[in-house]
Amino acid sequence: MPYQPLPIHQSDVRYVHGPDSAAQPGVPSGETIEFDWNGSAIYPGTSRKFWVHVPAGYNPAEPASLMVFQDGWWYLDPAGEVRGPIVLDNLMHRGDIPVTIGVFVDPGVFPDAEDPKNRNTEYDAFDDRYVSFLLNGIIPEVSKHYLLAEDPDQWGICGGRSGGNCAFTAAWLRPDKFRRVTAFLSSFTQMPGGNPYPELVPRVPRKPLGIFLQAGHRDLRWNEPEGNWIANNLRVVAALAEAGYDFRLVLGDGGPCSPMPSAGCGDPTRAERRQALINNPECQSGQLECSMAK
Repeated sequence: MPYQPLPIHQSDVRYVHGPDSAAQPGVPSGETIEFDWNGSAIYPGTSRKFWVHVPAGYNPAEPASLMVFQDGWWYLDPAGEVRGPIVLDNLMHRGDIPVTIGVFVDPGVFPDAEDPKNRNTEYDAFDDRYVSFLLNGIIPEVSKHYLLAEDPDQWGICGGRSGGNCAFTAAWLRPDKFRRVTAFLSSFTQMPGGNPYPELVPRVPRKPLGIFLQAGHRDLRWNEPEGNWIANNLRVVAALAEAGYDFRLVLGDGGPCSPMPSAGCGDPTRAERRQALINNPECQSGQLECSMAK
């Protein structure tokens, strides 16, 4: 096949939603409950919302799998790109994934502050503050209302841009809790102190993680030597390969604000996904994060 060069600009690349992104006849809808969260000891002064999506098939006597989404509303919005609860409902109804409770967590804000956003502080840091915030705050609150599985192989964490490296860091530091990682168009390059993973991953004993990564050919600074989003994602992938991890990388077209394709996620068999993730709504919907802040 003749070589076809990619256009320099791909801002007009769009992808069609897959059928699992729409409510299907005969598929019962789960219930989504909104929570307010204030007074964090780890991020004092912040306020945020989070949502819990409880599938129609949830049985209070049987522990459910868990999937935590960063930038919660963006993944939750039924009129948005991802439509996470709709996809989860469709997959569970067909039996493609186990009964899974989705927890959609917004980043913290400082109410009335001139610069209210705390997103990059929470998501880009290479430390255990954010995963501790989840494990000691948000998830125990969810557990007061719903029975969650204790098996870390049934816990997944997902995010994009800074939320992607946040998800990766959470599982990296606490593989005893999260072992399924899904990270899209991750902002490894803007982690304070630099991206630690290309050197770190091959140097330490392999962790029991299954990792799904997606990157875009025309992400930010794609052809520059510094601060290159795709290059940093590929360096992380190379480190995972050298260390023998169970991972999958999908490359898509489009710039930093173009949703990646369902064709990029492919239509992999459920067996192929067994270790890589608790099935992720974005792959099924054919949509990835694009427009959140870096």
